[in-house]
Amino acid sequence: MITTHVLDTALGKPGIAIPVTLSRQEQDNWTPVSAGQTNDDGRIPGWLDDKPALVAGVYRIRFELDDYFARQSQSAFYPFAEIVFRVEDPAQHFHIPLLLSPFSYSTYRGS
Repeated sequence: MITTHVLDTALGKPGIAIPVTLSRQEQDNWTPVSAGQTNDDGRIPGWLDDKPALVAGVYRIRFELDDYFARQSQSAFYPFAEIVFRVEDPAQHFHIPLLLSPFSYSTYRGS
């Protein structure tokens, strides 16, 4: 299972209505696995519920940020953020959060 959430650290609030795409690397290409939009808690509940089981491989989560910051009348340095990570054991839970501000972002493997 892969889950994510967005926290706007500049505001101390969830990142709401951010489009997010999960893709898996297949040779030199990225194949979309799922897409969604963060809810009022900055999460995308059930975005893999109706998808095939995970397989080992390299994955990418892409967060589209321009519209999010525009809604707050802020200019942002990063129009999007991508997090690329490896899944070696698909039976594990991979929680990949994005900590966000207009001029920086970071991530970690959560639980």
